[in-house]
Amino acid sequence: MKLIDSPREGMQGLPGFIPTEHKAEYINALLKAGFDTVEVGSSVSSKAVPQMSDSLEVLGRLDLSSCKSKLMMLVVNKKGAAIVAERDEISCISYPFSFSPEFLKRNLNTNFDEALLMADYLQNLCSKKGKDLILYISMAFGNPYGEEWSYEKLIGSVEKLQKMGIRTIPLSNVSVPVSKEAVSEIFSMLIHDFPCVEFGLHLHTTGENWFDVVDAAYLQGCRRFDSVIGGLGGCPMADKTLLGNLKTEYMLDFMEHYRIGGGIERAKVDYAGRLAKKYLFLQS
Repeated sequence: MKLIDSPREGMQGLPGFIPTEHKAEYINALLKAGFDTVEVGSSVSSKAVPQMSDSLEVLGRLDLSSCKSKLMMLVVNKKGAAIVAERDEISCISYPFSFSPEFLKRNLNTNFDEALLMADYLQNLCSKKGKDLILYISMAFGNPYGEEWSYEKLIGSVEKLQKMGIRTIPLSNVSVPVSKEAVSEIFSMLIHDFPCVEFGLHLHTTGENWFDVVDAAYLQGCRRFDSVIGGLGGCPMADKTLLGNLKTEYMLDFMEHYRIGGGIERAKVDYAGRLAKKYLFLQS
């Protein structure tokens, strides 16, 4: 099973700026814990997301001498993608796609057709530069803006992305609570219909039903999960009541429940958690 920890998600919406050296210390601790991937930052507007304005500087301060985790960075436009693609440290480039017009407008100032063109551009760029594109589908389980949502729209989007050659597509609910039944049905359909695609779950939750939802995805064959230490963060531009991220600590409990190995060292995760409380949670 792949566990992806995203300090980027945890830090992006904090009101106070976390000093670069503290971010680097925290992420270095995560890189020693054994996660499959760590999303270390993003290339976005410093005005829109000031907490991520020093992501490239943080990247330069990371100790990768004994790191086994892949490093991922989020991009939202071609300019940022071109910069990130040149960094040898980065193995994965992530992009927050959606078929929700309102989400695309709020988060990327774009529309569905332009987002598809961006996805195609990123896939070609990643292929050329030897990176993996991680294409997130936000609002994959419902829509809080009163827009039409359907299984057909979700499946149609996945079909278009697969034809581009995109092979890793995590699903996210952002600010819409999701039931285990919906998760089970969606993963069952997608994994059956698109066997060449690796689907993942990027869950935002209050924590009340996290196990049932994660379990529903796992039982349908999902083996890729995103999480954040302490459940910190959420999408700051969703303009809805934010749900926190799935806690990394919960996922470690889940893996222990099923006796799933993954090479993640709990003691090192706990140490990173102490740094999060020291540097991040006082800002939340």
